[in-house]
This record gives sequence, structure tokens and C-alpha cells, in this order.
Amino acid sequence: MKISARNTLPGKIIAITRGPVSTEVVLEIAPGLSIVSTITTHSADQLGLREGGQAYGIIKASSVMVGVDD
Repeated sequence: MKISARNTLPGKIIAITRGPVSTEVVLEIAPGLSIVSTITTHSADQLGLREGGQAYGIIKASSVMVGVDD
């Protein structure tokens, strides 16, 4: 797989919540550290996603915001 995005995080799928239109995928990228993505259910089916399977979290962002508590 070759892509232009530089923030590519390999991980293990630990949870999938399927809906009629969208599917939530939880990817564990390190012990105790996970990221969540919402994709179309059609895409989840096309990718053959399953709990326990391997996948990549690919983050493409033009900006990152930083905030602090008051």
C-alpha cells in the first residue's frame, strides 16, 4: 500500500459497531491507546473489516488545533 498521507498508524481492530449507513471502527494502535473512525458501512464491508483483524488508521489533516482548560 502506497499513499501520500504520512500519519499512518498500524493497529488491531478491537471493536466494530455497524449501522445501516455508518460503521464505527475502534483501532488499538498501542497498548491502552486507541483511535476511532466512522466510515460508511459499505466501505467497512468492502474492506472486509473484522474484530481482531489488522488495519491502518490514516490521518490526513491540513491543520491541528490545540486547546487548554481555562
